[in-house]
Amino acid sequence: MSLLDHIERCNAFDPADYRPFEISNRPLGAVRHHLAERLAAFPGVFNVTDGAVRLDDRLVLPTHRTTAVDAVLDQLRREGDFPKALGEDYRVVGQWGDAPLLLIDRSAISVFGLRAFGVHLNGYVRQGDSLKLWIAQRAADRKVEPNKLDNMVAGGQPARLGLRENLIKEAAEEAGVPQGMVEGAVPVGALGYCMAGEWGLKPDTLFIYDLEVPEDFTPRNTDGEISRFFLMDPKDVLDLLRSTERFKFNVPLVLIDFFIRHGLLSPDDEPDYVALVKGLRGGL
Repeated sequence: MSLLDHIERCNAFDPADYRPFEISNRPLGAVRHHLAERLAAFPGVFNVTDGAVRLDDRLVLPTHRTTAVDAVLDQLRREGDFPKALGEDYRVVGQWGDAPLLLIDRSAISVFGLRAFGVHLNGYVRQGDSLKLWIAQRAADRKVEPNKLDNMVAGGQPARLGLRENLIKEAAEEAGVPQGMVEGAVPVGALGYCMAGEWGLKPDTLFIYDLEVPEDFTPRNTDGEISRFFLMDPKDVLDLLRSTERFKFNVPLVLIDFFIRHGLLSPDDEPDYVALVKGLRGGL
C-alpha cells in the first residue's frame, strides 16, 4: 500500500452510475439512476429526464425548496430503503460562500451528490525539535467507520454555524478542548475529494486547522463518539498509513497534508510527492 492509494480510494466512482442534479439550470450534484426513477413520482418537485434530475423551476425561494424537498424525503423514508433523518440541516451551495439554495437534512446530502463541508483539527504537541500527533479512535457504535482511527477533532458543517463556531463546538464535544485553547487553532487550507458512498456520491470539502496543544493537555471525549486517544510519533502514523486501512477513509488525506506542510514528507524521499500534492486538492 502507498500513501497515494488513500487519495485514489477517496476519488473512486463511476460517472456512468449517475445523472446530474440541477437547480435553476445549475449542476449541483448527481443522482443514481434508480433514485432518479423514484423521484419521477414527485413531478411538482422534481423534473426527471434520461439526462438529468432538476428541481422544479416554480420552486424559486429557498424556503419553498426546503419545504418541498423535505416532504419528498419524508415520503421516501416511509417507503423504506432510504437513509434515516439525522435532524441536522446542511446548506446546498455550488461552492463555499454562496447563499444557500435550500437546506437539506445531512442524511440526504450524498443521495443527491451535493457538496458537503466539514472541519478537521490536527492536534499536536511540540517536544523540542520534534512533534507528536494526537490521534483519536472512533467508538465501536459509530455508524460510519467504527473503531477506525481519526483526527483529534472532526465534524460535518451544519447550516446555522460558522466554521470557527463549529470547530469550537466539535473540539469541546470530541476532545474536551477548552474554547480559549481552540481559538488558537490556525486555518491552514482545504482539501477535496469525490467518491462513491453507501447512498450516493460524496463530493466533500474539508477545512483544515492545526492546533499546538500544551504537553500537559490530554484530550477527553464528552459525547461518546471517541473511545480513546493516542499521542503518536509521526513516523508511527506514517507506517500505519503505508501498511493498513486503520484510519477513517478521509483522515489519511488530512494527515498527509499535515506531513507535507510540516516537512515530514519530502520530495527526495517520497516518489509520489507531486501526485500527493495534486491529489489532495483535486476534488475542490
